[in-house]
Amino acid sequence: MASGTSRDVVGRGLRVLGRAIREQPRIFAVAVTGSVLFGLMVIASAYVVGAVVGKVVVPAVARGSVTDGALALAAAALFGISVLRVVGIFGRRLGAGYMQYRLQATYRRRVTRRYLDLPLAWHHRNATGTLLSNANSDVEAAWYPIAPLPFAVGTLVMLVGAVVSLFLTDWALALVGLAVFPALFALNVVYSRRMAPRQARAQRLRAEVSGIAHESFDGALVVKTMGREAQETARFAARAGDLRDALISVGKLRGVFDPMLETLPSLGTLAVLVVGAIRLRQGAITVTELVSVAFLFTVLAFPVRAIGWVLAELPRSVAGWDRVRRVLDATGEMPYGEVALDPATPAPATLAFDDVHFGYEPAEAHLPGAQVLGEVTFTVPAGKTVALVGPTGAGKSTIASLAVRLVDPDSGTVTLDGVDVRELTAASLASTVALVAQVPFVFDDTVRANITLDRPGIGDEEVWAALRLAEADGFVAALPEGLDTMVGERGTSLSGGQRQRLTLARALAGRPRLLVLDDATSAVDPRVEAAILAGLRAPTDGGAPASILVVAYRRATIALADEVIYVEQGRVVARGTHTDLLATVPGYADLVTAYEQAEQEREQTRTYDEVTPLTSGLEVEVDR
Repeated sequence: MASGTSRDVVGRGLRVLGRAIREQPRIFAVAVTGSVLFGLMVIASAYVVGAVVGKVVVPAVARGSVTDGALALAAAALFGISVLRVVGIFGRRLGAGYMQYRLQATYRRRVTRRYLDLPLAWHHRNATGTLLSNANSDVEAAWYPIAPLPFAVGTLVMLVGAVVSLFLTDWALALVGLAVFPALFALNVVYSRRMAPRQARAQRLRAEVSGIAHESFDGALVVKTMGREAQETARFAARAGDLRDALISVGKLRGVFDPMLETLPSLGTLAVLVVGAIRLRQGAITVTELVSVAFLFTVLAFPVRAIGWVLAELPRSVAGWDRVRRVLDATGEMPYGEVALDPATPAPATLAFDDVHFGYEPAEAHLPGAQVLGEVTFTVPAGKTVALVGPTGAGKSTIASLAVRLVDPDSGTVTLDGVDVRELTAASLASTVALVAQVPFVFDDTVRANITLDRPGIGDEEVWAALRLAEADGFVAALPEGLDTMVGERGTSLSGGQRQRLTLARALAGRPRLLVLDDATSAVDPRVEAAILAGLRAPTDGGAPASILVVAYRRATIALADEVIYVEQGRVVARGTHTDLLATVPGYADLVTAYEQAEQEREQTRTYDEVTPLTSGLEVEVDR
């Protein structure tokens, strides 16, 4: 694969650049115009310098004096050309920079938007570090050659103009140019082909290093409490070392080719002087023409390098674009429908599962998928509370994900008020149902911002009402700045139970008609949990309570449900009240009893009203 990439890297890279030009044609035109102006002024400056030497300096040396008028004219010509060159440089750099950064911003948005469109199954198959790299370093790499591209295009125009002017001056000197310029281009092509696999490997390793760093930082609590700092450091160091070696390999190749690319124009200048001296003795050219051509080769050395810069960056660009395109071309998004439930309906929603089957896609395409759910049928009636109970791995969280359409069933239907959730608009689904996950996610922002999420119609009054329902108003009121308190990254200044109650308040602030709780109060004291569920079941503001689907473990929580759905191995085994299932389903009775015994053991070791600092700087509060 690497060799194939090296053979066609130039063509693929040019296609990437062509895409950039098609997306930003006006900005590119401005940059190229500035570059062409600069190139033409470079050629003009060579002939002006030749004219100054041949017609001002040489006669002045011969006469022993300088003519003021001729000197002023030469100075004015050189000044005018310099001003135009500055204008060209300004236009080129401004256009190129604006084009490059605009493309990078555009594709970062596109990649991020694609992430949000793709289903969770796709995200499960891709490491977080890789996704971060796609949206950051890969996008930067894809459009990195944009900066020198207008310069290179202007240089091509300049080279054509230089060759034409060489032929108009002298055929022998033109042959020197025809020998140097193609050789320079060929050397750049060879350089790019050899650089391609090295840049691709370096770009891949950047993503891996980012992934390991993200895992280590995100799992800092686990790493520190398990005493794995040294092992994580060694794991990161090994991959960082591989990246270092890959970048050194890139640097070594540049170290070989860069001197060659720098030397060729200098050799061209030397060849021009040798051939030009012979042609001067033959009377074929004048001193003015020889100086002009020699100076032209001298000033061409730097602009010609712009072509080398573009070609040198093409392998990195291709590697970055391939990784970005993999995201943009990924399939599996879940399109929303056109049906909108009546937003003015205050009544709780009815959730129904009808013969639902679901299996997660394998991490690798050639492996079989894992069937998680089969023949799942049940209903959460409007205004009722239904508890999902089952052993670990029974499919409870998958059912919760299906209820809020994080995933779609392989067969069967999930409906809200009789409408298939796949037919609902995104706004209607978001306003009707809310999920509170077991692992709470809190943004590094204020309490208020975490609850409102900039949703319209949620003021402080609604925020405090949601906090009261979530039994969170007490601790929020006690915070140093109340609703304006910054909670830190992932809510590190809060305890686990506080974070859970904050995310519950976030869901409640949107007044959902169906609330799905995936073990969302596991870190909360049982008495607080009972108070929360009792408050959720009670009518508020004169309206009916929301329907509730709760993944539950505690006996007190389960007992509050109107109906219990017992799940084993992805199938509904039994359903009924908590009391009925205890008496008729041995597996259910054993499971609930085991959960209760485990909870009692935790209660015995729990110390109320304590805040225990950890060495990581986090605090764990025991919720009451």
